Amino acid sequence: MSNSAIRLSEADLRAVADYAALSALPALAIFERDRPDDLRARAAIQAARSFASGGNRSKSLRDSAWAAQRAAIEARDEGLRAAYEAARAALAAAGAGFLHPLPNPSQVKHILGAAGHAARAFEISAGDVPAVGADYLARSRLLASQEVVDVLRRYPGAPPGGGRVGELIRQLDTLLR
Repeated sequence: MSNSAIRLSEADLRAVADYAALSALPALAIFERDRPDDLRARAAIQAARSFASGGNRSKSLRDSAWAAQRAAIEARDEGLRAAYEAARAALAAAGAGFLHPLPNPSQVKHILGAAGHAARAFEISAGDVPAVGADYLARSRLLASQEVVDVLRRYPGAPPGGGRVGELIRQLDTLLR
């Protein structure tokens, strides 16, 4: 693996953030069903969409990601596993704009993490049915623009590990390459 930086334009980052937000958005219903008064996951997805449509890659985008992380932890602590994964999808969407130009497999999670966590949220919500996650990945594949696929192909394959979400990310990585 080369140590040279990967070429990433602002348009590339916006395309990745848009894809991540679109991938996370359907799972928001799961989070809001379980935590209707918690707006942090929605705010993270909205921040990602704002960046994708021309907004600044700012501290508020990063802050919304951290807020979604806190929402995820609270959902997990309440035993709301599907809501936890849905909030992690929102976190990943807000973090997608911070994809680093490093040839490191872990960077693939910035591109595909929102879809992986959303797929897991739907699996859990359906009673831990892997076919539900696979179906969600198939739909997420259709959301990926050619620009997103081109960015993904600049990176090494998704890393090992990461439990079920890691498996889902690797499956989507294979589908898109």
